[in-house]
Amino acid sequence: MTINEAMEKYRLPNPTTPEDLESRWNKVLTFGDKVLLAGYYYNGQNKPSYFGAVYEYLEDGKKTCESAIGLYMASDVEFTDDGHAIAWVMRQ
Repeated sequence: MTINEAMEKYRLPNPTTPEDLESRWNKVLTFGDKVLLAGYYYNGQNKPSYFGAVYEYLEDGKKTCESAIGLYMASDVEFTDDGHAIAWVMRQ
């Protein structure tokens, strides 16, 4: 999935800050130089509805909650739960 498609489908902000992501989504992790997100997007009853997204810091050496981050990639498949979405983003 392209970044623009992910922004439109999942309503992901780009660029943003870790602080902003944490206020909008409840599954946000800082993992090294990346910020990982597991989100929920309703696809219909009994259908997988979780997705993963990876953000990267845009400024070298500055990694605070107010640093600028940009969307790097998002899963093009949905998962049955947030754990599988996090597992996917950690492998990216």
